[in-house]
Amino acid sequence: MSATTGTWEVHAIKYADRNARTRADSFIFDDNHDAPHAMDYFMWLLRDGARTILVDTGYDHAEAKLRGRPIRIDPGEALAPFDLKPDDIDEVIVTHLHYDHAGGLALFPKAHLHLQAAEMAFATGPCMCHDTLRAPFTAGHICEAVLRLYQGKLTFHDGDAEIADGVTVHCIGGHSRGLQAVRVRTQVGWMVLASDAAHYYENFMARKPFPIVVDLQNMMDGFDTLQRLASRPELIIPGHDPIVGQIFPMGLAAHVRRLDAGPISEIPK
Repeated sequence: MSATTGTWEVHAIKYADRNARTRADSFIFDDNHDAPHAMDYFMWLLRDGARTILVDTGYDHAEAKLRGRPIRIDPGEALAPFDLKPDDIDEVIVTHLHYDHAGGLALFPKAHLHLQAAEMAFATGPCMCHDTLRAPFTAGHICEAVLRLYQGKLTFHDGDAEIADGVTVHCIGGHSRGLQAVRVRTQVGWMVLASDAAHYYENFMARKPFPIVVDLQNMMDGFDTLQRLASRPELIIPGHDPIVGQIFPMGLAAHVRRLDAGPISEIPK
């Protein structure tokens, strides 16, 4: 493969969706709370020459059965269009440790993880004594992250950090204590993979917070941070918005969207 350039391909890989939701599940302040509001589940693949970085891991069939939230494609199998197998992934940025972002860690056993120290402290600390705060986490996923730590395959970050030339992470918090967004240099400018710093475009564009929140001020301030980090608003990629699949071109397969050339249509109002 070719040498790295510092300018990255970015691919959104959809592995699940959940359509039996309403706007009350997505926004704290909304007048139309009973209206249907679908959610897509993504992980993201970054490629620059010989280097590949996976951002988040999705969750597996066992977790899907446990939570009653089926997946459409196993996250490891979802990489097949890129001629990648799970063992080929040697680097994963974990935006946070909720089940739908870290639930596939065991699928990628050779990967070195990048995680905010604040997220590990949160997921293993006294806040987990509260059922409500613990609900988005699964103990086995946290144990897998701890296992990588003891294997020497986890790097902690404290705030902003550079992972590679053209890839940086930025602690946002809000939704989870150590939630980090990923800033990526692309051919069209700086793109920001918001993950759950903004589940939907509407979260940051209309300043409507998501209901699962640890620190509301951090979430609201994070919307401004996302816009500061991105070259322009349309290069902010929310973590769960089906609109991503509508405005970005299809990639190597039906479940993949190519992000790094920018959207091919405007974000719907």
